[in-house]
Amino acid sequence: MARGLLVLGLAAAVPVLLPAAPAAAHNSLTGSDPKNGARVATAPKRIELRFLASPAPATTKITVTGPDNVPAAGGAPTFAANRVSVPFTPGAAGLYIVAYRIGSADGHPVSGEVRFTLTTGTAAAPPSTTAAPTTAAPGTPTASPTTSAASPAPAADEADDDGGTGWLWAIGAAVVLVALGGGLLLRRRSARG
Repeated sequence: MARGLLVLGLAAAVPVLLPAAPAAAHNSLTGSDPKNGARVATAPKRIELRFLASPAPATTKITVTGPDNVPAAGGAPTFAANRVSVPFTPGAAGLYIVAYRIGSADGHPVSGEVRFTLTTGTAAAPPSTTAAPTTAAPGTPTASPTTSAASPAPAADEADDDGGTGWLWAIGAAVVLVALGGGLLLRRRSARG
């Protein structure tokens, strides 16, 4: 009877653990700064994506576009363990889309996007001054129009988001431990009797 209960307990644990095994081979997004769906008033200096596993630079592609599909990435992405940062060049207020495509350990690419809204944009670029006529006499210095844009402040760092996979592993481990503990308890009881 004890062996039957042990086998039953292990059989109950197997379905909990099996769904996690194939998913572990796929990399996935676990968080971002700014968060997906966020509304931010101050433009961040960089956009950070956090993944379940470290993405390979050779197989990672990240694009950032703003309103009217204007590119908003300010340079190449940088990699640090499971984090990828992209310099951000804010433009007009509106929706910004960070699209990513990364490789997984099993070779299948994973893609997705993070969307956030910048509620305050930068000033429009001044019109070109190359064709503007000057009325000053030759040799007289002329004042050129200047624009001062406020330097965007970095967004506050947020805590890592848990993508839910930790809970799945914890539940699976708990089921296995309960099954093993129950089997050992039954084995001891049968040995006494």
